[in-house]
Amino acid sequence: MKEKVMVAGLGLIGGSLAMSIRSRRQFHVIGYDTHEETNRIALENGAVDEICTDFITGVARADILILATPIPITLQYIRLLNDMDLKDKLLVSDVSSVKGNVMKQSAEITNRSLVFIGGHPMAGSHKQGIQAAKAHLFENAIYVLTPSENAIMEDVDKLKEVLAPTGARFLIFSTEEHDEMTAVISHFPHLIASSLVHQARNWQETHPYLEDLAAGGFRDITRIASSNPGLWKDIFLQNRPILISMLEDWIREMEQVKSLLSESNGKATEEYLMQAKQYRDGLPVKKRGAIPSFYDIYVDIHDQPGALLHVIGHLADKEISIKNIEILEVREGITGVLRISFQSSKEQKESKRVLEDHNYEVTIED
Repeated sequence: MKEKVMVAGLGLIGGSLAMSIRSRRQFHVIGYDTHEETNRIALENGAVDEICTDFITGVARADILILATPIPITLQYIRLLNDMDLKDKLLVSDVSSVKGNVMKQSAEITNRSLVFIGGHPMAGSHKQGIQAAKAHLFENAIYVLTPSENAIMEDVDKLKEVLAPTGARFLIFSTEEHDEMTAVISHFPHLIASSLVHQARNWQETHPYLEDLAAGGFRDITRIASSNPGLWKDIFLQNRPILISMLEDWIREMEQVKSLLSESNGKATEEYLMQAKQYRDGLPVKKRGAIPSFYDIYVDIHDQPGALLHVIGHLADKEISIKNIEILEVREGITGVLRISFQSSKEQKESKRVLEDHNYEVTIED
């Protein structure tokens, strides 16, 4: 008899989890989503074995439940689960990127049939919805687990077994450790990127051509500001106390930088920049972190008919999937730069090799 895993919420994350879990045939995957079209696509695409249109009915049949829903909905489901009359033990996890309120809610569970282990798969995509779901989305990504007090190691091992097909790297943190670290390297950078974009938009009233200059490096360093606003609104509000504290730290940091510049202190300014460079250069290059990596190559092309088509054609011949493509700079009769983005480092390196074999000049930046 196969164990039944129910995934509630079949968007990008939930759909991808369902696909990867279903790939190991020892599990029977039940899908549930409030959107009928999402359910239809999930079933047609083989993300799930079956669709259940009633949450309570599906839960009653499940051995493991994964809540892949927005945090406010996840909190509602935990309260609902606590009131259910469950005959057998139910192992429950979630995918929330902020654990504080979720784990606080799970600590109030009185239903002895429920065991809750918080989860956060740190991977994503610029696309959303079940249409963008991929079984390999979490391969080599960090997957944080935050067990509740009533969860024992046997429960943690069981959840790892269910999630093993994702190919993720599991780490166990406390709620506080998780929320503070993700705030530092994921949530706060999104906040700062958005503020930089707002600053540029305000200055454009003074300098109308500013957006032309912003098309290069500025657009790169603020790329994460293009993420789903609704999703990030929830993240910011859920992790509000930590982010406010970090904003206060940031303001103090900027005051320090302001003082260095006000005093024209060249030596201290260079030391400040050097320390930042050394720390940044020492960060892992190959590992996937909380913010999705951008696997880009830069290809020099000439401004001539068919130049772009030839590059894409060479990659298509090798069945290499392109995630995004952008022309950074092409002026009439002058060599320009093409930036091509891929889902993985493997595709990035293979594309570089293929194009170099066709005499293109290709670079990969760290």
